[in-house]
Amino acid sequence: MSDFYHISVLLQECIDGLAIKPDGIYVDGTLGGAGHSSQIVGHLDAGLLVGIDRDPVALKAAGERLAPYGQRVRLVHSNFCEMAEVLQNLNISGVDGILLDLGVSSPQLDDGSRGFSYMADAPLDMRMNGEDSLSAYEVVNTWSQEELKRILYDYGEERYAPQIAAAICRRRENAPIETTLELVDVIRGAMPPAALREKQHPAKRSFQAIRIAVNDELGSVERAMEVAIPLLKPGGRLAVITFHSLEDRIVKNAMVEASKGCTCPPNFPVCVCGKKPKVKLITKKPITASDEELAVNPRSRSAKLRICEKL
Repeated sequence: MSDFYHISVLLQECIDGLAIKPDGIYVDGTLGGAGHSSQIVGHLDAGLLVGIDRDPVALKAAGERLAPYGQRVRLVHSNFCEMAEVLQNLNISGVDGILLDLGVSSPQLDDGSRGFSYMADAPLDMRMNGEDSLSAYEVVNTWSQEELKRILYDYGEERYAPQIAAAICRRRENAPIETTLELVDVIRGAMPPAALREKQHPAKRSFQAIRIAVNDELGSVERAMEVAIPLLKPGGRLAVITFHSLEDRIVKNAMVEASKGCTCPPNFPVCVCGKKPKVKLITKKPITASDEELAVNPRSRSAKLRICEKL
């Protein structure tokens, strides 16, 4: 068995929320270590699970974990935002449920060699899929100061974004910033002493921002939400776990918009827009981790689960 081990967040809440049919077809678009998927497929008899992941390491580990389920599982190396093409290639026209667990798996964060962690020295990488061309090295060493400041603000909510972006550009004038700890050193040097005394690691927000940019995480979420609802059969459910306020906003807005019906002005005597709701919201407010789960897995603190059902 591979060392790719990950504690699945909001596991029972996801299984309950998907309302799994034994003969249904389900997509896990962010397979990871197959924690959620192993529970989903365990509820199937004549059904099928399609597991998708952009990380070959995760895909290999999931394949080992799900091997006992044989033909009830199809695993595909792809980005979850390309699930429509994945299903088309499998000759599947509609599914009974889709699960998306967004963010980075614990093994990706904890494997220092992959460059996600600010705690271990490694080449600046941060690619979830090693075949992608853009890495953290390119972002840090070639993107403009203005663009670096923007992603640090927008994706990391880093209040010292201008100072950090300027410090990165000054350092790379002499030589490229090649490793994670070199970048940590630059970030530390750009921040005031009071910020360095905070409980949170000074590089956490900046590393998050660069990772989101490298993997186009928000763009992937937007594209996934556009294609996911049309793929559902009537009664099929979409369950999405987010870990970042920007992701959650995208998911919330997409679900709310899909749940709206007529948009004609109130004074119109009859509807002329013809718009009908595509889904009903199962969760008006997001489901969050229980105290019991938080005690076992502190990384679940920021997790939010939203669910809708196709009409």
